[in-house]
Amino acid sequence: MLSLIKELFRFMRAYRKFWMAPLILGLLALGVLLIAAQSSAITPFIYAIF
Repeated sequence: MLSLIKELFRFMRAYRKFWMAPLILGLLALGVLLIAAQSSAITPFIYAIF
Protein backbone atom coordinates (compact mmCIF):
# COMPACT_ATOMS: atom_id res chain seq x y z
CA MET A 1 0.00 0.00 0.00
CA LEU A 2 2.79 2.38 0.88
CA SER A 3 4.59 1.69 -2.40
CA LEU A 4 1.38 2.50 -4.30
CA ILE A 5 1.17 5.89 -2.60
CA LYS A 6 4.84 6.57 -3.33
CA GLU A 7 4.37 5.71 -6.99
CA LEU A 8 1.29 7.92 -7.20
CA PHE A 9 3.13 10.92 -5.79
CA ARG A 10 6.11 10.26 -8.09
CA PHE A 11 3.71 10.22 -11.03
CA MET A 12 2.12 13.50 -9.96
CA ARG A 13 5.53 15.13 -9.54
CA ALA A 14 6.93 13.86 -12.85
CA TYR A 15 3.92 14.71 -15.01
CA ARG A 16 2.83 17.86 -13.13
CA LYS A 17 -0.56 16.43 -12.20
CA PHE A 18 -0.81 18.19 -8.85
CA TRP A 19 -4.55 18.69 -9.28
CA MET A 20 -4.96 14.98 -8.53
CA ALA A 21 -3.79 15.33 -4.92
CA PRO A 22 -7.01 16.94 -3.55
CA LEU A 23 -9.13 14.38 -5.39
CA ILE A 24 -7.17 11.47 -3.97
CA LEU A 25 -7.20 12.90 -0.46
CA GLY A 26 -10.93 13.56 -0.70
CA LEU A 27 -11.63 10.00 -1.83
CA LEU A 28 -9.47 8.63 0.97
CA ALA A 29 -11.32 10.79 3.51
CA LEU A 30 -14.67 9.60 2.18
CA GLY A 31 -13.51 5.99 2.43
CA VAL A 32 -12.42 6.48 6.04
CA LEU A 33 -15.75 8.13 6.80
CA LEU A 34 -17.67 5.21 5.33
CA ILE A 35 -15.61 2.71 7.28
CA ALA A 36 -16.19 4.70 10.46
CA ALA A 37 -19.94 4.76 9.71
CA GLN A 38 -20.11 1.01 10.18
CA SER A 39 -19.71 1.36 13.93
CA SER A 40 -23.05 2.03 15.57
CA ALA A 41 -21.78 4.79 17.90
CA ILE A 42 -20.87 7.18 15.07
CA THR A 43 -23.65 6.33 12.62
CA PRO A 44 -26.22 8.99 13.67
CA PHE A 45 -23.64 11.74 13.27
CA ILE A 46 -22.53 10.52 9.83
CA TYR A 47 -26.11 10.33 8.55
CA ALA A 48 -26.73 13.87 9.78
CA ILE A 49 -23.93 15.11 7.51
CA PHE A 50 -25.49 13.60 4.40
